[in-house]
Formats: sequence, structure tokens, C-alpha cells
Amino acid sequence: MRETISGDVEFIQRITHSSFSGFVHSTFNRTLNIQCLENDELYTIASRKIDNGPNTLIIDVEYINLMGIEVNDKVTVENQALIIENKLALSINKAVKWESMIPTYPNNIEILTRNVKRMKEYIDSYGKAGGMKRPMAAQGPFEAEMSKMLEKRKNLLLNELENNHMSLAIPHAVSLIGLGPGLTPSGDDFLTGLFTVFNMKNSPFYAQRSFCEDVLKHAKTLTNDISYMALKKAATGKVRESIINLIESLIAGNEEDLFLSLNKVLSIGSSSGTDISLGLVCGLETKLKAGGKL
Repeated sequence: MRETISGDVEFIQRITHSSFSGFVHSTFNRTLNIQCLENDELYTIASRKIDNGPNTLIIDVEYINLMGIEVNDKVTVENQALIIENKLALSINKAVKWESMIPTYPNNIEILTRNVKRMKEYIDSYGKAGGMKRPMAAQGPFEAEMSKMLEKRKNLLLNELENNHMSLAIPHAVSLIGLGPGLTPSGDDFLTGLFTVFNMKNSPFYAQRSFCEDVLKHAKTLTNDISYMALKKAATGKVRESIINLIESLIAGNEEDLFLSLNKVLSIGSSSGTDISLGLVCGLETKLKAGGKL
């Protein structure tokens, strides 16, 4: 029996009430995903190198892929423990409960405005190119066309959001879903960051956060299961701990705090962290402009 270090409070509750069964959907070096038969959502078991996130349990191993767990292995709950065949038994008794709570948009936006500018400049210098950030070096024809499409569709989306044309913005957001490189395509990651901003209470766009759900309605058939789950959770304000910490630093942190938090997000995936960060930046810039405060 292995102990869980920490976990999403809703996932822990499902295990506690034995309302969870499913099968292994996919496995990677540091994570594995489980398809839940009760609600058709994906749940993640992650190594201690991964931060807390929605539908996620963190366990005290470095590499998940060394545990011999395979796709389609049966997952059950017995005596408040998550069981994967005879390969893994996870106790949640000592797990620290974690809940995704996006910080509230500040009344005084002076620090936020300054930090958004710093963050944008830092991404320009240190973010990973190849997705939403266009590479400086020469690209092949396919990569060049992809970058061009991502840039064009992003700009069309942001223009409609800035002018508060939500219904016109929806198709442009949908056009980004599934577009770009990576396990979670760049367009999806960008929207994850943007959805996060929409779900900041008291923000200029918070009352219009149904925009996220309207976009999500079209997403299921346009991208893969893993990326869809990230979008689905972000649409209701549930994102990874590193993203929440970055928003906290944007709102109230100094430059050192900001860059420390930003680097943790930038390290996600290949270009995923950069794409998510650009979604945050673009969303916040658009909100600051829409609120007449930038």
C-alpha cells in the first residue's frame, strides 16, 4: 500500500465514498490517466515531480512508468484505497487535500499591470517557441504555416474580446482548439490560460465567463481526451497549482516572485507552459484594456 502525498479534494471524496471505477487510459513517464466510468472524466496519478491539479493525486515516486501499469488495466476502489489491478494500491488516509481556487481580481491593478508587462517581456526572452510563440529561426513550410494560423486566429479572438463581442469571439476560440504541436495542442493550452483569466472573480469579464462553456461545447471532437479535460476544468476555474501560484504573483508579487512562479509554469511540457502563460497574459491585457485601466 502506497500513501498519497496530496490530492484534489473532489478526487479524494470520490475514493472515500467508493464512487469510482474505471480503467487506465494512458501512461507517461511521470503520470498515468484513468478513465472514470461514472462520469467519463479523466483522473491522473502523478509523481512527486508534478504539481497538484484538478482530478489529480500526487504519490511519492519519481517515475510512474516504472510501475508496470498498462493501458486498460482495471481500476477499482476498496476500503478507501484506489487499486490498479495487483500493481498499485493507493491509500488516501494521509493525503493533504488540495483545491483549485483562482485568486480574485484586484481592486488596485497597479501591481498587476506592471507584472503583466514584466511577464510578457520575460516570455519574449525565455519562453519556448514553436507554439503560440513564433520561432525566430527559419522553419519548414508546415511549421511556418502553423505559426501563421495560430497567430492569425489568436489575434481575431482577442480583437473580438477587446470589443466585448462575445458571440463573435466564440468561433475564433473554437478555431484554435486542436491546433498546434504537442500532446496538448498549443491552441488548447492558450485557451486554458485564457479561461483561467475569465474565472477570476471581480474581473471585467467574470460576468461573461459562460463564454468558456460556450467554447467547450465544440471541443470534444476537435482535440484529444487529455487536452479536452484540461479545457473542461479550466472552463470552470479549475487549473494546476503552478498556474494559481503564478496568478498570485502577478497580483501581489515582486519581480523575483513573479519570475520564480513563471519559470515553474514555463517548464510544463514542451511549449505548453509558454502557451498557457501567453493565454494568461493576453487575457489579462485584454481585460485591463476592456476595463479602461491600461
